[in-house]
Amino acid sequence: MRSERGAFNKPAPEFDSKLLDLARVTRVTAGGKHMRFRAVVIAGNKKGKVGVGVAKGLDVQAAVEKATRQARKHLIEVPIVNDTIPHEVSAKYGPARLILKPQHKGRGLVAGGTIRAICLLAGIKNISSKLLGRTGNKLNNAKATMEALKQLRVRHATATPEAKAQA
Repeated sequence: MRSERGAFNKPAPEFDSKLLDLARVTRVTAGGKHMRFRAVVIAGNKKGKVGVGVAKGLDVQAAVEKATRQARKHLIEVPIVNDTIPHEVSAKYGPARLILKPQHKGRGLVAGGTIRAICLLAGIKNISSKLLGRTGNKLNNAKATMEALKQLRVRHATATPEAKAQA
C-alpha cells in the first residue's frame, strides 16, 4: 500500500518486537575501518508465533528496522498446551545448549534473558529452562531457543481408535 507521496504505510502492529542485542561491528580493509551496527530482534504475537531476525546497517535505526523485517519474515508456529510447551526438549546451536521443560499452571517463566524474551513474545506463560553451554552470546542463545521450539510436536486427540490400538 502506497500513499500519495510514494512512502509505504506501516501495517497494524499485530506483532510485538523486542531488541535483543545491538553491537557495533567493524570491518578492516586497506582503505580503513568500516563501522556498521548489527541488531538482533525478536518478533511475536503472543499467540504462538515468534521469529528472530538479524541484520546490519550503517546506523542503528536501519539495522533495527531490517532485523524486525527479518524476524517477521522467519516466524515459526509454537504449539502451546495449557500455557506451556507440550513436552521437554533440548537443542544446540554453536556452543549454546539448552533445555526447555513444561511447567504446571502458575509456575511462571523460569528462564533468563534471551529465553525469557522469546517465550514472552511466543505466548508461553509457564516454562522452565536451563542454559548448558558456557556462552553469553545472545544471538547463539536465541537461535538455540528457536531450534528447540521448532522440535516441539503435539499429539492430536482426534486420532482414530484403530490408530490408538496400534500404538
